[in-house]
Amino acid sequence: MRTLIAAVTLATTVVLGSTAYAAPAPTTAAVSVVSSPAAIDTCALSSLPAEASDTLDLIHSGGPFPYDQDGTVFSNREGILPSESSGYYHEYTVITPGSPDRGARRLVGGGVKTTPEHVYYTADHYSSFCEVDEES
Repeated sequence: MRTLIAAVTLATTVVLGSTAYAAPAPTTAAVSVVSSPAAIDTCALSSLPAEASDTLDLIHSGGPFPYDQDGTVFSNREGILPSESSGYYHEYTVITPGSPDRGARRLVGGGVKTTPEHVYYTADHYSSFCEVDEES
């Protein structure tokens, strides 16, 4: 580390007239590290509520969907899903029987709307996700 500081000091020496002035040695500062999203567990489609399978069938067929919000862009503000460009993710309601509104369950597809590369399920309105394994 001392060698690095010496090299930086030498590299930042400024000559003014006939006098050389060395810049102060750099200080050690805390580095903020932004962590990547935690690994997302996989869940078998067969382990999800039956309505998730119904919603996935609608996604693959292009609808029609029960709610106007279905198919709209999901912006991943929570940062739980892998970072992708805007418009990559779309959300779809997984109907909750007995709920007076859309409820908290959703499928979020990544990629092409009718054939998403990745499908994620949330039962708690985007607080957590699992990646859906459609083969299971």
